[in-house]
Amino acid sequence: MTVSNPKTTLTKPEVYESKRIRLTSQILHIGSEVQKLNPFEYVQTSNRVYLPHSDSLAKALKQRGYLEDYITAIENRQSIVTLLENAFGDNWQNAKDPNNEPIFPELFSSRKWPEGQVTDLRPMIRNGMGQFYIPGSSIKGAIRTAIAYHLLKHADQYQVPQQHRVSAIEEKLRETLGGGGLSKFKQKWLDDDLFERNLFSNFDLSYQGQPIRAKIGPNTDFMRAIQVTDSQPLVEHKVPNKQGKELPYNIPVVAEVMVSSHYQNGQAKYRASIYAEMVVKVRTEFTLSVNPEMLSWFSHQEGMQLPFKTVDDILNICQEFAQQQWDFEHDYWEDIQNKQNENGRNLDFSEIRDIYEAEKCPHSLRLGWGSGMRGTTVNLLFPDDLVADIRDACGIKAPGFNAPKSRRTVISHKGEIKYVPGWVKFQELKN
Repeated sequence: MTVSNPKTTLTKPEVYESKRIRLTSQILHIGSEVQKLNPFEYVQTSNRVYLPHSDSLAKALKQRGYLEDYITAIENRQSIVTLLENAFGDNWQNAKDPNNEPIFPELFSSRKWPEGQVTDLRPMIRNGMGQFYIPGSSIKGAIRTAIAYHLLKHADQYQVPQQHRVSAIEEKLRETLGGGGLSKFKQKWLDDDLFERNLFSNFDLSYQGQPIRAKIGPNTDFMRAIQVTDSQPLVEHKVPNKQGKELPYNIPVVAEVMVSSHYQNGQAKYRASIYAEMVVKVRTEFTLSVNPEMLSWFSHQEGMQLPFKTVDDILNICQEFAQQQWDFEHDYWEDIQNKQNENGRNLDFSEIRDIYEAEKCPHSLRLGWGSGMRGTTVNLLFPDDLVADIRDACGIKAPGFNAPKSRRTVISHKGEIKYVPGWVKFQELKN
């Protein structure tokens, strides 16, 4: 038997610490580049919404002499189901183009929850195969916000320079906003000027003991050491539970999202409805990796310490940020009073208050649509009046109201206000 010599044995190089993470969510929407679809891009029945291949549909209708009727019906916001039945038969959903490709692909079909007409439909992001998914960039962006929040909240622990701490940022913000609104250019770079550059990219780099010249920017941003993969496609499937019963996951739906705020007396106020492709009972996986060797390259120019070394550190940081958002939302909904017949809507938020009843946040982060300015910024660290000033200067003005003024909740297929979008839970999986 050969015994290796420790002095000559090659040391295994440090590699990424990678963990597979199961992501679950009650309901989720991640927006795509296209904010909303035009009426020619979707077809709705009483219980489903289809996103057809528009060109194939138009050509097929033209061949059958229905194109003009189709255009007129869409322009007049009329149902085209009868027209499709006349053109393709009762099973029009299975119609195919001359290349034998489906005009109404199954992947582009969702259950329709609202009873009424769906308008201004907002699509969810899809991958190149047409499947819903969660981009790694969306997850990493949320993690970045959580890390910024963590650094600023625990400034002493990480030796954040005094001029970059919350009190200094608040002073700069009040000075900047004192003159009123900001130009679009100043809005875009406001975070960067206040803390982004100083917290994330104000680092010197060294490699194998030698300094590396690098311009402050993406190359000196320590988030380079974190990699987040895209999620697995959110494909509808069933998984047996402990009792052997098969439960459905990744169910595509088109849902009504209610935008509500409140009157000065706290009674709920209906503002608008939005219709969106969403996924219910999300269950997917992604990989989160940290490169410890790369982290060692970074040395902050003013002595600030990095807030994580491992994947678990990052997950704990996310959990802390989620808890703060959870507590904030709990307090908001506790102050909102139900209101019947508000513009014809019964605003009963009892189930939303039940969601936020738990003191400990059961989720790990909030992603995508509906997260709001408190979930996508570090504004939870600032006084309410300052956050309201930021909203008025950079967003839609709402003087006299806390920020954010409104909330988004999702109405179930039974017409009940039942869901809050975006909360996700992370669970480490064994490799």
